[in-house]
Amino acid sequence: MDEQQPLVSVIIPAYQAAGRIRGTLDSVFAQTYPNFEVVLVNDGSPDTEALEEAIRSYGERLIYIRQENRGPSGARNTAIGAARGKYIACLDSDDIYLPEHLASLVPLLEKHGLDLVYSDSYHMRDGVHIGRSFERQPQSPPVTFEKLLTEECAITTSAVVASRQEMIDAGLFDERYRRCEDFDLWLRMSFRGAKMDLLRQVGIEHRALADGLSSDEVLLKQALIEIYKKVLATLPVSAKQKRTTEELIVRTEGLCEMDLVKRYLRERHYPEARLAAGKAAALLQDRRSQRVALAVGIAPWAVRRFLRMQETRLARKSKQRAGSVRQGPTGNGPTKGGNVQLQTSATINRTGNIERGLLPLRIAGASTRERIWKWIDRIKCLFLACPRCRHVHKGKNECGVVMAGGKVCRCQLEGPA
Repeated sequence: MDEQQPLVSVIIPAYQAAGRIRGTLDSVFAQTYPNFEVVLVNDGSPDTEALEEAIRSYGERLIYIRQENRGPSGARNTAIGAARGKYIACLDSDDIYLPEHLASLVPLLEKHGLDLVYSDSYHMRDGVHIGRSFERQPQSPPVTFEKLLTEECAITTSAVVASRQEMIDAGLFDERYRRCEDFDLWLRMSFRGAKMDLLRQVGIEHRALADGLSSDEVLLKQALIEIYKKVLATLPVSAKQKRTTEELIVRTEGLCEMDLVKRYLRERHYPEARLAAGKAAALLQDRRSQRVALAVGIAPWAVRRFLRMQETRLARKSKQRAGSVRQGPTGNGPTKGGNVQLQTSATINRTGNIERGLLPLRIAGASTRERIWKWIDRIKCLFLACPRCRHVHKGKNECGVVMAGGKVCRCQLEGPA
């Protein structure tokens, strides 16, 4: 890191991060790009003593600030206020930079006069790569206000390097929000005319935590609805943008009710599950939600059983993958029987079934048990949203799993899940 005025300020909010912060900081100081500083804000963390012990060895290489708890927005705003760099690189305390991250993004900002650029990222769970952001949510550049609004372009905060002045001019992070506060800022920046772009190269590893702020799907969707309502209340959007935002509010409310259906079924709160399923069907007005409402209304205990079977199966597969294959950045696992096991979205299992994610297409004979699992998979969209469909359906019944003829989910055929 140079002694001169830094061009980039890496800002890191820390809350209950003592056990992870060294890995995060080590990844920053391992950057091949030299001209940066690091600002770490302790956001009133209850593990302050352990956190300060963990960062002691970094000494003057680290700008360390303590404050009362104000949430991730308040911590980032404090760091931006203390930053000296022209650009702000955001990084959460549980994420990891790959060595070339800053070296890849900063020249794009300088060369093309951009105000914000973001990269792709690996998703990690229990030390295993479980996918990439741009595969889970395909991007459709150019990055515009409308495409950010509809999530055709979706920005991962830890993958961002942006102009400090543009962030300040847009009003920084709204400290009223603890979820989706980043989405709110990117929308405001884009609406003001900030020039944004993306880099399809992977620059970070995002570690999924069971107790993270984004782990509760219901609260996340409720926060998203609040951001949509803020857009309508505070930005002079066009009639088309207003109509799109209103449609997004209705759709997100419907998806939130679907998440509540699953929660209530797990807790055996069947009357509440029926009510939530009815609301979802009324809001989404598609065949999938109507079938869910019908099934939950007639036999909620059976729907709960299907849901538990699917979740158990998902957990088993995840555990097996974590225990047997420590997948690397290329997606290739270790050799088995002399053959390299490619961790791709499409594999052929030992029974001759082609599998894409959790949606099999049988091309050969199978046992009775396997046929049962196949039918369970076919109707899974009644109870579990597809990892990609939930982002691209846009309220339409596009998932082939619930269609006649046993078609495979379209999103699984278009690309990796």
